[in-house]
Amino acid sequence: MSELFSVDDKIIVISGATGVLGQAMTVYLASQGARVVAMGRNEDKVKSLVADISDTRHKVFPLVANVTKQQELEQAKAELEVNFGKIDVLINLAGGNMAGAVITPEQTIMDAKINELEKVMELNYLGSFLPIKTFLPLFLKDLKGSIINISSMAAQRPITRVLGYGSAKAAIDNLTKWLAIEFCSKHSAELRVNAIAPGFFLTEQNRTLLTAKDGQLTKRGQQIIANTPMGRFGNPDELFGVLQWLCSDASKFVTGTIIPVDGGFNAYSGV
Repeated sequence: MSELFSVDDKIIVISGATGVLGQAMTVYLASQGARVVAMGRNEDKVKSLVADISDTRHKVFPLVANVTKQQELEQAKAELEVNFGKIDVLINLAGGNMAGAVITPEQTIMDAKINELEKVMELNYLGSFLPIKTFLPLFLKDLKGSIINISSMAAQRPITRVLGYGSAKAAIDNLTKWLAIEFCSKHSAELRVNAIAPGFFLTEQNRTLLTAKDGQLTKRGQQIIANTPMGRFGNPDELFGVLQWLCSDASKFVTGTIIPVDGGFNAYSGV
């Protein structure tokens, strides 16, 4: 890997590290020489992930915290400061959806469960904002770094059913741009904030929605593939290129952007 794209020895914190995409990113960045801090709320899952991939070549460290709990994040910050002194990259991957924040074809918004809608907004929006707010002093040690939020196609193109998730991810797009300006004007032009907007990747949360037990596509899965010019779901490793770019100095003049990795979904009009 050229020096321009190098993440060697960078301290990279990944929230939601135990999910499908989080595990893939953790393994990849560790393989590229980064010191990766795998953060999750389930201690057993975090320790299992670290035990599975840590060896003399891969530097992965566990960190247990719920991204919606300020007190737990403060404790995590203290641990990071003791062990590393600073951080170079924060990837806000924690997120998700809940059934009560989804409107099925048979329902209307009258059926939305407000408490579950609030939880989806809290997990996806505050679950990104609070780690940024809490860990900001660790970036300011060197007055530089890269914050990478995770957006969604549901933010840029309103997608049926996912009312809460789409609204929360749209807020992430706005937050990403707002913080990019805020940090440049008040802290450092070398502290960057960007977002990756994945298209459709099979994860634990959406697999049963998009595929049947026999592996065939559901009706919704068929609709998505029909609107994806590349004609398939993404593979986790297809996020690695843009991830490495945003983590490295190769993107040092890039801030406030939302970058689709979607097989052309966002560009397709359907005609």
